[in-house]
Amino acid sequence: MIRYSLRCRNDHGFDSWFKGADAFAALQAAGQIACPVCGSTEVRKDLMAPAVRPARKAHGAGLREGDGRPDLTAPASELEEKLAALRRQIEENSEYVGMNFAAEARRMHAGEAPGRAIHGEARPDEARALIEEGLPVTPLPFLPARKVN
Repeated sequence: MIRYSLRCRNDHGFDSWFKGADAFAALQAAGQIACPVCGSTEVRKDLMAPAVRPARKAHGAGLREGDGRPDLTAPASELEEKLAALRRQIEENSEYVGMNFAAEARRMHAGEAPGRAIHGEARPDEARALIEEGLPVTPLPFLPARKVN
């Protein structure tokens, strides 16, 4: 496996793993590598620095205090910071209804439950049905807290 730093024609940078250089070339030629930000399939390899493990006592940005290991809970990019802020805003200003989201949204829409901001989980077919029924719902770009590692 090999990891490449990639850049799309709109100058968005991202990383991806490939089985090897030939696999990357084949996927790139077929237009099957897309930018996760804008969807552009015009992607090229970007300059990459070798992965060098820091010294055990080194501390710096993105490292946990005390052990020098990466802090995987900290946002790694501006996009991750914005998604984290969106998540906090939604969780602070709405009620989590879990897997009962579709049923609760229908009850609110029918006037059987008090109207309020809610968020929760729905299977793809349930979400599609809510949209087809005209309920104002939208998917969120993150998993519920209980499903995050």
